[in-house]
Order: sequence, then C-alpha cells, then structure tokens
Amino acid sequence: MSISLRAPSYFVLAALLDGPRHGYVILGAVEALSEGSVTLATGSLYAVLDRLSGAGLVEVTSEETVNGRTRRYYALTSAGREAVTAEAARLASAAKMVTDPKARARVAFA
Repeated sequence: MSISLRAPSYFVLAALLDGPRHGYVILGAVEALSEGSVTLATGSLYAVLDRLSGAGLVEVTSEETVNGRTRRYYALTSAGREAVTAEAARLASAAKMVTDPKARARVAFA
C-alpha cells in the first residue's frame, strides 16, 4: 500500500504498533511519539480513528464498560501496519535527502 498519511493519522497508527489501546492512551501516545508536535482533542481523535477504520487500517478489538462509559480498544489491521511502516520509510528517505549531502549528490537537479 502506498499512501501518504497526515501527521495525526500517522501518529495514531504508530501509537497502535505495540498492540491495542483505548482512546485516552492513544492520545497520550500520539503526543509522546510526536514529541508534542501533535496533540489531538478527543473529538479529533475519534474522527481520525473513524477514517482509519473506514480505510481498513484500524479495527475495534474489544469493548468494556468503565464507570458507566464504553471504552473501545483499537488495533492495527495488517494493512494499517503496512501503511505506517511504509510511511515511516518514506519519511526516513525524505529526511535523508535533506540531511545527507551524499544522498543529495546522487540526485540530478535540472
């Protein structure tokens, strides 16, 4: 799968690499993984999760009731794992072109 993810979607997928998590934990993981550059409001998180779910990249794996509220746990699908891994590789390659003079020298500029 070759897609380009926006930062919130990328970090939500990255937050799920180590296994299923519920919304509050995903919010904290996104902020930590992005070193504070991405902070999501609760409503924004669930909009991202809905889009990712619709795209087949995440799925709800379980639900439980805590203090009268339903807590859903989300996990990556195999397509989601592939998408976040591909995006990480794309970003690493792009960063290398900026930070490595030898990599830039291999590219012909017109």
